[in-house]
Amino acid sequence: MLVYTFDLTLDGVLSAVFDAYFRHQQPDMLIGEGEQIPLFCEETWQVVTTEEKASRVWAGLEKHVSKEALKLLMVSWLSEEKALSTPLFHYIYKVFGTKGASIERNFSDPDVLCVTNTARRVMHEQLRMKQFIRFQKAKDGTYLAVVSPDNDVLPLITDHFQDRFNDQPWLIYDAKRRYGYYYNGKVVIRITFTDDIPLPFSLDDGKLNEELLSENDQLFQDLWRTYFKAICIKERMNPKKQLSDMPRRYWKYMTEKQ
Repeated sequence: MLVYTFDLTLDGVLSAVFDAYFRHQQPDMLIGEGEQIPLFCEETWQVVTTEEKASRVWAGLEKHVSKEALKLLMVSWLSEEKALSTPLFHYIYKVFGTKGASIERNFSDPDVLCVTNTARRVMHEQLRMKQFIRFQKAKDGTYLAVVSPDNDVLPLITDHFQDRFNDQPWLIYDAKRRYGYYYNGKVVIRITFTDDIPLPFSLDDGKLNEELLSENDQLFQDLWRTYFKAICIKERMNPKKQLSDMPRRYWKYMTEKQ
């Protein structure tokens, strides 16, 4: 068994494909640095990630697959699933191994199917994020939303909120990954908070600190909870359907569930 190890980045996957073709090898597995090497591994190769190698492989992909497939490859990586590394590597490797025939619709191929299904799960969650994000207004006029999605979907949803709220400053923060995107009315900026600066909100429930919350926002939150309760008809309650439409993992940051 031949195993390649890499730095757990998408550029690392692309660099691994470059190395495999340069070395005339077809590794059985691609695993992250520090992960357990399989017992029956006969040879390993440490992939050195470089922008040049990754760019050359990506440029080759642009010639061999559709824009839809390129997006699918990038989106699947946002799942952050360790088990995806090998199927994603094999998918890209096979793209260059086929002579003219595209594999992106070959769902009988387990690697293509795995990558495609993973991307679909990520896209499904980014749609839910657009539905379930709840903003709070700070005294300075900035709108804050805290989320904790299973997948790293923030890069997929910023355009949506920039289009919808292009005249308002906002910050969407991923509590799980400790980063967010801030829109200042002109451009979207990726931000993180340093350890020596206290967060202006709680990671537990996403609430802004009381001294920072706009005077009217608490009233609006109370009104929203009242409206949510008012439209809920007890005789027609269907908890199973509600959990299907609004999974419990999103509740802690949703105003109507607090």
